[in-house]
Amino acid sequence: MRAVVQRVSSSKVTVEGQVTGEINKGLLVLLGVTHEDTSKDVDYIIDKTLNLRIFEDENEKMNLSLKDIGGELLVVSQFTLYGDCRKGRRPSFSTAARPEHATPLYEEFIERVKAEGINVGTGQFGAHMMVDLTNDGPVTILLDSSKSF
Repeated sequence: MRAVVQRVSSSKVTVEGQVTGEINKGLLVLLGVTHEDTSKDVDYIIDKTLNLRIFEDENEKMNLSLKDIGGELLVVSQFTLYGDCRKGRRPSFSTAARPEHATPLYEEFIERVKAEGINVGTGQFGAHMMVDLTNDGPVTILLDSSKSF
């Protein structure tokens, strides 16, 4: 499982002209799932995401987590995180999980974050989405449950 985590002052997702998810201060998470992912991968990405110390404390040092600041989370599915561009010019998405595998893990991620008491907004799995964000910093972190980076 891969995630691009961006610290935002605000973010929203629109599908066919309708806002499906919107947050204020918090994190935008672009989430990709691969064939081998399980609930253990969900555990890893949730733990890292909610506890990353990437918000500034009173000394302007990145020392606080999303939980510490009472921030919100916007989760957007993004299979293109598994795009392989090593050969040719057209990315291969063969390692991205098919929807029947990816959807339940994406939904598990969302439900488990909500169970932590975090306000969660979402995109719409498989839809063409427009994502607006104001990246705060900018701060962007890459996470991979297989720890390949």
